[in-house]
Amino acid sequence: MGHTWIKLSVLYLVIGISVGLFMSYTIQLNWAAGHAHVNVVGWLSTLGIGTVLSIYPHLAENGLGTATFWLYHIGVPLFLFSTFFVQVNPGVAHIFTFIGGSMFLAAIILFGVNLFLNLKEEDVRKYKRVP
Repeated sequence: MGHTWIKLSVLYLVIGISVGLFMSYTIQLNWAAGHAHVNVVGWLSTLGIGTVLSIYPHLAENGLGTATFWLYHIGVPLFLFSTFFVQVNPGVAHIFTFIGGSMFLAAIILFGVNLFLNLKEEDVRKYKRVP
């Protein structure tokens, strides 16, 4: 499952760079918050979770891992959409912010709970690459 997270993170990186180039070409800097959120929430957070799940794949193979995946990958696009749509219709955008942001937060909380409950010291020692 970690490889899926990493692949999805690259899509966010492409979107983030594309928005940045658009902003530069058109001098429309009002999209900066959306651009930053796509890069940090979309790319970096997704890449970080994907990296952890690649090192400790058992964390993705339980109910918490599955719930995290779906909450995150539904909530984050809604949240990121809201960071752009706020320029068009702030009232409606805030609905997307609340729904998507809440799902994103719930996913991160579940990810943390999964780590605390299911990542053991022996897992860390097992995956250490010390000669």
